[in-house]
Amino acid sequence: PGCLLLQFLSYLGACDRLLKQGYEEGQVEEAMEMFQYSEKKAAEFLHLLAQFNDMGFQQNEIKEVLLLCGNQREKALEELVTK
Repeated sequence: PGCLLLQFLSYLGACDRLLKQGYEEGQVEEAMEMFQYSEKKAAEFLHLLAQFNDMGFQQNEIKEVLLLCGNQREKALEELVTK
């Protein structure tokens, strides 16, 4: 039980840090789940999601492509442009 508590506190800390970077709560929770609670991968995903969103791509397409491409920016961008 102590281990679960530590994992939960770690999760809360990671979410808090990502929220402070300006990401929306729903997106932070979704990203953390998608990447098995890896703060680093979730942060990469959220950063790229925001970047591609600013370029005018649709969020659902961005999410799909980023997952398929494993957060590889160039590969994801290429996929988005050719869609």
